Amino acid sequence: LPVQMVVRSDDSYRNVFGVMSHLRDEASKSGLFAVVDSDLAFDNPVVRVTVDRTKANALGIRMERIGNALNTLIGENYVNRFGYYGRSYDVIPQAVPLSRLTPDALKTYYMRDQNGHQVPLSALASVRVDVEPNRLPQFGQQNSATFQAILAKGVTMGDAVSFLKAKAAEFPPGYSYDWQSDSRQYVQEGNALIFAFLFALIAIYLVLSVQYNSFTDPVIILVSVPLSVFGALIPLALGVTTLNIYTEIGLITLIGLVSKHGILMV
Repeated sequence: LPVQMVVRSDDSYRNVFGVMSHLRDEASKSGLFAVVDSDLAFDNPVVRVTVDRTKANALGIRMERIGNALNTLIGENYVNRFGYYGRSYDVIPQAVPLSRLTPDALKTYYMRDQNGHQVPLSALASVRVDVEPNRLPQFGQQNSATFQAILAKGVTMGDAVSFLKAKAAEFPPGYSYDWQSDSRQYVQEGNALIFAFLFALIAIYLVLSVQYNSFTDPVIILVSVPLSVFGALIPLALGVTTLNIYTEIGLITLIGLVSKHGILMV
């Protein structure tokens, strides 16, 4: 997506997600973006089984046995292969589908204690459902989340960058940000474009000064440059086009063309 802002910190992923969620909400309310998204989301459900080690030790049930039993009942690891009519098949021991569809089904599993008696897993462990991040992105060796967006119609990249910079100033201590995609190019080349314009004007002025052997005639020629550049910037202000490498080259070329016409007039 064209607008990408990377929020990074040494904080936990859950806290980074909270900061990113707030940024997404503010961006959605601003009306500057047609689509907003993030590469970090806590939408991966997991089941956590917490074993009471004291009870397990009292019954003589080792943690290894519990782990092996759960791995066999709900895991998908094959233990062997067998051949049937020229084809090889995996042997995967596990509980029937009805006994592993829900987290509560884990409580119906039984373990044998040191005396050979069956003990339900619910007497030894608690089961809870939690969510984890879908991925663990990092940027610059820090936990990160990337804000991704598409500009709304009529909104310029400059408006979006200014808005996101203002919101970044509200980040908690220890948080920083960086840019990617088209927004990174805009931020990095925004100042460079100004220097390129100034360099082009100075170069043209010096060449004309040598040509006319005067320091005043080039000024007269270059007076029309700001007006022509202003006219070229109107489509950018209206959102008809965006500031990119092609428009930058076009603006610099425009300075040369206007200067050439000024030379012919003088």
